[in-house]
Amino acid sequence: MKTWQTVLFDLDGTLTDSKPGITRGVQYALDQFDIKVDNLDDLEVYIGPPLLDSFMNFHGLSEVQAQQALTHYRSYYTTRGIFEHSVYPGVPEMLRRLKEAGKILYVATSKPTPFARQMLEKDELDSFFSGIYGCFLDGRRTAKAAVIEAVLTEQGLDKGDTVMVGDREHDVIGAKAHELAVIGVLYGYGSEKELTDAGATEVVADVKALINRLEGK
Repeated sequence: MKTWQTVLFDLDGTLTDSKPGITRGVQYALDQFDIKVDNLDDLEVYIGPPLLDSFMNFHGLSEVQAQQALTHYRSYYTTRGIFEHSVYPGVPEMLRRLKEAGKILYVATSKPTPFARQMLEKDELDSFFSGIYGCFLDGRRTAKAAVIEAVLTEQGLDKGDTVMVGDREHDVIGAKAHELAVIGVLYGYGSEKELTDAGATEVVADVKALINRLEGK
């Protein structure tokens, strides 16, 4: 069974259940444009993709409006939303086991790097990672492929010995752009169809199955 020395983890929907903070932030931002969304489940589509694109794709905002919406979102998220999440059960133990086994771990997320770092520090997970990579606050490097490229280039990683783990098609598409293997997880926000249609190498149901696969069991 194929195993990898280096593992890149998505954050939202893979390590943490970030739905409350993200969806409430989006709800607040949309409300500034008199777009009312009462059911937060309807905003799950915003979890994973770059938010600027999502405001345009899912609610038809212009690019200028989407930039304004992103500003509103961040005003909520930086003060409240960033704390409205939880770590998936089993994740800390998984990271500990992988680290002890000599695996090299990185975070590759479309979330701004400072936000990702703050979340991981709060949850006492940051020490497991050799690097935390996200987008820039000024809007650069939002695509997952660009984030992954930064990790690969700056760390000089061997693509054949690196796997991406994520819950949405954007994780799969971003990894495949660099010819990386991808393990899709079904406990996050993407469906099995979404992940397999995007070309995930493998799909696992839960954290326990993910640990076993990364350990080569």
